[in-house]
Amino acid sequence: MCYKTGQIYLLPTGARAGAGVMVPAARRRQYGALSRLGDPPVDDLDLIIDLHADGPRQGPGGADETRLALTLAGLPGRTDLRIADVGCGTGASTLVLAEALDATIVAVDFVPEFLARLADAAASHGVADRVTPLRASMRALPLPAASCDVIWSEGAIYNMGFEAGVAAWRQFLKPQGVLAVTELTWLTAERPAALQAHWAREYPEVDTAAGKMAVLERHGFSPVGYFPLPAHCWLDNYYRPMQQRFDGYLDRHGHSDAARALVQAERSEIALYERYRDYVGYGFYVARKVA
Repeated sequence: MCYKTGQIYLLPTGARAGAGVMVPAARRRQYGALSRLGDPPVDDLDLIIDLHADGPRQGPGGADETRLALTLAGLPGRTDLRIADVGCGTGASTLVLAEALDATIVAVDFVPEFLARLADAAASHGVADRVTPLRASMRALPLPAASCDVIWSEGAIYNMGFEAGVAAWRQFLKPQGVLAVTELTWLTAERPAALQAHWAREYPEVDTAAGKMAVLERHGFSPVGYFPLPAHCWLDNYYRPMQQRFDGYLDRHGHSDAARALVQAERSEIALYERYRDYVGYGFYVARKVA
């Protein structure tokens, strides 16, 4: 059950993350060092949220890339679409969807600070009537079965695992509904041993695009399109703005050990991407549910 407060739907407090609400331990990729903190205490989670809440986005991506995926999905020109944007963060992709399509969008995230910023942004962009923020876990979406024309998720499915997300979210799509997600992907058949070892430890599900498409097919989807996100989606749109926030963030938190550890983890991740970006990145996958 959801409770509505203004434009933000809140789920009951006290529920555990895996069951579907409050403080999921699973937002790993999108919130950077959370993948290395495991199940963080609430104070650590608050630090992670504070680092990312002011960012233009909470993971790699770009408006042009979102629009390209829309085109691959054949969505422009369709009317009265019902879309769930899962792991929406502060709404970078949500706003593109709302402005580009004739659609109503449920924008799902478990962080209320992100949803509040999304609501403000939707109002300032003139699309508040088309966007409903929903506080929920991606592991237990409180959506009716077969209610969505589209499930969209940029930089978030990683947190519950690609195969688990694909399998769990299929039920919410109408027949021939569209799934559009970005996912960590090997860009080459071979890669340096150090990089292989890192991601084998951090995210064993990382695979080539062919492997990801096989997962989609295995779970009742027909792949429609794929493309890798270009480097500017990581560097210009995500990492550089975050780097510019580091000093102010550390000052706000008195250069505490926890804050410095989080910043160092992000710096290490950035260095890893800069060194190995020819081998690994995000792939944008668009697929259609087979009825």
